[in-house]
Amino acid sequence: MTTTLETVPAQGQTSWIPAIIAGIIATTISYAGPLVIVFQAAQGLEPAVVASWIWAISIGSGLLGIVLSWRWRVPIVIAWSAPGSALLVTMLPQTDFATAVGAYIVANLAVLAVGASGAFDRLMKRLPAAITAAMLAGILFRFVIDMIAAVPSAPVMVIAMIAAFFAGRVLAPRYAVVAVLVTGVALTMFDGGLSGTVGIPRLMMPVWTTPRFDWAATASIALPLAIVALTGQFLPGIAVLRAAGYDTPSARPIVSASAIGSILLAPFGCHGLNLAAFTAAICLGPDAHPDPAKRYLAGIAGGVTYLIFGAFAATVLALFATLPNTLIAALAGLALFPVVSGSLSTALRAEQGRDGALVTFAVSASGMTLAGLGSAFWGLIFGLAVHLLQTFTSRSRLKAATT
Repeated sequence: MTTTLETVPAQGQTSWIPAIIAGIIATTISYAGPLVIVFQAAQGLEPAVVASWIWAISIGSGLLGIVLSWRWRVPIVIAWSAPGSALLVTMLPQTDFATAVGAYIVANLAVLAVGASGAFDRLMKRLPAAITAAMLAGILFRFVIDMIAAVPSAPVMVIAMIAAFFAGRVLAPRYAVVAVLVTGVALTMFDGGLSGTVGIPRLMMPVWTTPRFDWAATASIALPLAIVALTGQFLPGIAVLRAAGYDTPSARPIVSASAIGSILLAPFGCHGLNLAAFTAAICLGPDAHPDPAKRYLAGIAGGVTYLIFGAFAATVLALFATLPNTLIAALAGLALFPVVSGSLSTALRAEQGRDGALVTFAVSASGMTLAGLGSAFWGLIFGLAVHLLQTFTSRSRLKAATT
């Protein structure tokens, strides 16, 4: 896996610092947002089991991110399945946890079979670049909207963070997001917005749960988890890499390694590790590093951050609980703002295919769910339908004109 972007020489001896910061921020946002869904799904479980769940998805994400980023020299960010967590909110309370662990293993065996067979690669090769870029812009656009929606809750802090970002984009683009984070934390501390206590850091000890296999659980949990992982995580994740200009001749090693890691960590509570899409975008742009070939450092930094967070899971969770939601919303929206802008430019650049790209963007940004599948999947389906319809009509018209 290589990059097709034109490489740019590194500027200065400290040019690796923004890449490391980008990785740290990407991981931080993963904890500040999608982890909340895991807490909702884990209601009713023993605290030690919940902590083990967090440990498993953190350690798995960190190890896979480091190994894959180093091996392919591409910023590959692995995270737990947020859509899968959402499915478990309604399914897990009705299922014995040991049976759910068995379903996790079956689901990831299915993902492994699809990834290793090469079927996933064949699908990705047929997707137009404009459609995948539009899907990326659509799924990230809600973060920008959430940032704007946070203004009334804390106008001084959010507006100051926005000002710091756009001023930083002019003065020092690679450090703009750093300026946002420092501004937000400083104003929050000044205003007394930090709440709760962190306590003494303690290493996390995982808890083993012996899996129990049940056909009903396989049908109700494993199958939806596998479908959501492939369509809601790996599909947009590979599309994010492609939209950023990285050549992905084969998704097989990423999908297969993620599935194997998920299977091994399932007895400790891991429901699924997938290629990240939303947070990965932070590590893929020039703000992370001027040289695309060096942005893999962001993936490694994010992986190391995952390992640290996982080792001290309970302490980290208490720390994140002290930060206000408005700060996290503003940080996420501003960090992803350049990615949304660039993706929209790519999606709408060429007149041919623009309608399909716009449909993809609108559906992906809607947040709709249909038949248990999310807006990213349906954005691709509807956008491709428009693209294929117009392509077929154009070819038929051209053929008729030449005969």
